[in-house]
Amino acid sequence: MLSDRLLDHVLSFSLEGLKLPKDVRVLDPLKGPHAAEVRRIVTRFHRRYYADNSPRLLMLGINPGRLGAGSTGLPFTDTKRCATDLGIPVKGLHTHEPSSDFFYRVVRAAGGPAAFYGQVYVHSLCPLGFTRKGPNGGYVNLNYYDDKALEQTVTPFVEKWLRGLIDRGMRTDVAICIGTGKNAAYLGRLNERSHLFDRIVPVEHPRYIMQYKARSIPAYVEKYMRVLSAAVV
Repeated sequence: MLSDRLLDHVLSFSLEGLKLPKDVRVLDPLKGPHAAEVRRIVTRFHRRYYADNSPRLLMLGINPGRLGAGSTGLPFTDTKRCATDLGIPVKGLHTHEPSSDFFYRVVRAAGGPAAFYGQVYVHSLCPLGFTRKGPNGGYVNLNYYDDKALEQTVTPFVEKWLRGLIDRGMRTDVAICIGTGKNAAYLGRLNERSHLFDRIVPVEHPRYIMQYKARSIPAYVEKYMRVLSAAVV
């Protein structure tokens, strides 16, 4: 089943052998302090929504942040939405992420998790997140493209990761890129060289929408639905 093939890939990726910039740390929810709980969530999610062999449309975000996928292992899913929308309570950790708020408005508009995930598989271009020490001494989120050395280092890993997803049951006629700026530009360059997808459709990132376009949330939900409707036909 698709669930088993995806879990084999999702629970086994590694940056072993890659030398990251010295001030960059890896954010891997599958190996962090809540690893056992995250693995339980990820496994239950896949077995619930991917217990079939139907190909899925890929929606690709950037990389995990601390409060979304960094807490649950599921992209754009904080612990609040994991419990209320997916019915998978999270033990020992409570997070609220605005990007997750927007994304699950889309999921509900699409008919709910079963209808949405029955057509779509959501993950990240880079399945591992990164952090770097900020000006106040604490570590803050770092996107893979925010550091050119980091971007170059992880690119072979990203390509291998995406090919692994495709090989396990993802559509290649079209993919949706979550992020119209640097994420879309990077995926476009990678796709030109590697020919992963026939067509890539970018949509605005939920973080951007929630931070800068909050008054237009309904319009962006409608845009996501138009893009999804055109892609899943």
